[in-house]
Amino acid sequence: MELTKNLQELQAQIQAQLPEDAKEKMNKAVVDLANSDIVDNSLKVGAKVPNFSLPNAVGKIVELNSLLVESPVVISFYRGGWCPYCNMELRGLQKYLPQITELGAKLIAISPETPDNSLSTTEKNELTFEVLSDGGNQVAKEFGLVFELPEELRPIYQSFGIDLPAYNGDESFELPIPATYVIASDGTIIHAFVNPDYTQRLDPEEIINVLNN
Repeated sequence: MELTKNLQELQAQIQAQLPEDAKEKMNKAVVDLANSDIVDNSLKVGAKVPNFSLPNAVGKIVELNSLLVESPVVISFYRGGWCPYCNMELRGLQKYLPQITELGAKLIAISPETPDNSLSTTEKNELTFEVLSDGGNQVAKEFGLVFELPEELRPIYQSFGIDLPAYNGDESFELPIPATYVIASDGTIIHAFVNPDYTQRLDPEEIINVLNN
């Protein structure tokens, strides 16, 4: 599982560089989120996904149902192009895109970033699949994935140069927890990975296994 291994190495590097106070607050926030009911309330295997239409990185509207007419769809919800774990996941998905496509599926990624910032994320990671902008996390909310970044983390993010209101175009400080869904062409979820720990992602090899079955 290449992505999983790479994420573990990235986490070790980042943790080693973090000030102790920031590390404690960030780790506590992950635990608090895990202890909340966010995962329990998210969409599960067997549920029908709500249709949605979102702009891609160049402003073209992409509708889920239009994609499902042709094929299963893999949806990856990520936090934003400012997140190193998200960028690593997106590059991992890009690497496996030929196999996902070969198995007849479409891949899309969704974040609350503005289209301009989605375009930057697309270009930076050399992505050739659709990267969609979910303004106000409206779609992520329908999937039950949205939380508000705790107040005590906001100055820490700012110190890292992460200006969430600028990235997302609103003052809500809301983000989706990372999640990956595999959706059958009838709109039913056949695999769901939802994790409040932003350092954990579904390995693309698992997506291939799901699509193969």
